[in-house]
Amino acid sequence: MSLLDTHIGFVEALRSAGLSVSLAEGLDAIAALEKVRWHDRETVRAAYAATLVKRQPQRVTFDAVFDLYYPRLIGGGVAGEDVEATDGVPDTGPELERFREALAEALASGDQQALQDLAVVAVARFGAMPGRGPGLSSWSAYTSLQRVSPAELMDRLVQGLLGQGLDDEQAQRAAGRRIGDFTRLVEGDARRRIAEEKGPQHVADVTVRPTIDRLDFTAARRSDLEEMRREIYPLARRLAARLTKEQHARRRGPLDVRRTVRASISTGGVPLTTHHRPKRPHRSDLVVLCDVSGSVANFAQFTLLLVYALREAFSGVRAFTFVDDVVEVSDRFRPGADVVEVMESLATSISQAALWGRTNYGRALTRFADEHGDAIGPKSSLLVLGDGRSNYSDLALPVLTDLAGRARHAWWLNPEHPRHWGTGDSAADRYGEIVPMVECRNLAQLGEFVHEIV
Repeated sequence: MSLLDTHIGFVEALRSAGLSVSLAEGLDAIAALEKVRWHDRETVRAAYAATLVKRQPQRVTFDAVFDLYYPRLIGGGVAGEDVEATDGVPDTGPELERFREALAEALASGDQQALQDLAVVAVARFGAMPGRGPGLSSWSAYTSLQRVSPAELMDRLVQGLLGQGLDDEQAQRAAGRRIGDFTRLVEGDARRRIAEEKGPQHVADVTVRPTIDRLDFTAARRSDLEEMRREIYPLARRLAARLTKEQHARRRGPLDVRRTVRASISTGGVPLTTHHRPKRPHRSDLVVLCDVSGSVANFAQFTLLLVYALREAFSGVRAFTFVDDVVEVSDRFRPGADVVEVMESLATSISQAALWGRTNYGRALTRFADEHGDAIGPKSSLLVLGDGRSNYSDLALPVLTDLAGRARHAWWLNPEHPRHWGTGDSAADRYGEIVPMVECRNLAQLGEFVHEIV
């Protein structure tokens, strides 16, 4: 494969992972690479990052893809001939003990180069899948880490750090960070070896996590959720800037023929300047009804946070959460409220909403219509958030039809892929016949939807 083919594949993999890389930016990267020395891999990485990465949260995904297309080593590297795979047989003898001793010393000193070299050795010696030989192996980071067990070195590492003057909490954090770094190095080397066998595109499609704005709400881990929360207000600011710019562009109302004709008299009847009637500003109320059961709770919370961050675009916002009963949570979102406090407060409301413990859309819609039906009117927009899975209970379709009919607009955001709508206990297809059903699985789709409705 030529350097050009590698570059094109790398850029395409970045796009697939969620980075928006234009043709011009790809050409900028090539121009930058012409100015740097190719024998320095980190310089090449920095040149690519400077031209292709727009925001810091994208850097983790960028680095993972870069390591696949521009690996640090090929095979076992220079010392590859001295490193033999165990062919799936756990090495519990002196060789493993010597390796663990070397790993303990590298962790204690924090020597990154030594840890990188040991990660290569760990995968080569202990990571080959059973029944495979060197060169034909499918490599496993999990198998390597199980045999090496770096976590068992935790106490020894903490004691060494305490001897360097750190207190217990600092030592625990530093030890955990170093072991975590080594774990990621092993995982990265396993990906590198598999990429050599099956191609970097295959590994990028299977193992590289998308950028945080393209990561599914339902697949997010705890650390991902924290990063998503940090992204909410920057996303809101970007949306607000776009909306302000577009509103200025659309501020002119319909053509004022009389004023335009009158003004054309001074130019011999040629209407060089057009005049328009003032455009009446229009802002509607927004009513949000959120399913907060199970994994869709994360989706509902992030949608609420983004909507409230843009609440100036609406004349009023009211929010309700439900599992099988309805609770209003509008008072949780105060101007200037801290995001962490909002999330904790909302979590409390979520626990109060589950009276019977099972999602029941029919009961929730009926209770909402009975107790808060006055929230919907001709100047209101209704936004329903949920996957439409109602445990085969009554769907209260006439109630939703009445609510949507009274609202100025109605939308339903669904965090599931459309191929799952209408499967199992999902009533998304039936609800979609009443209210337009919109796929919304990540922050990028959420941002685009909010931009459209505002």
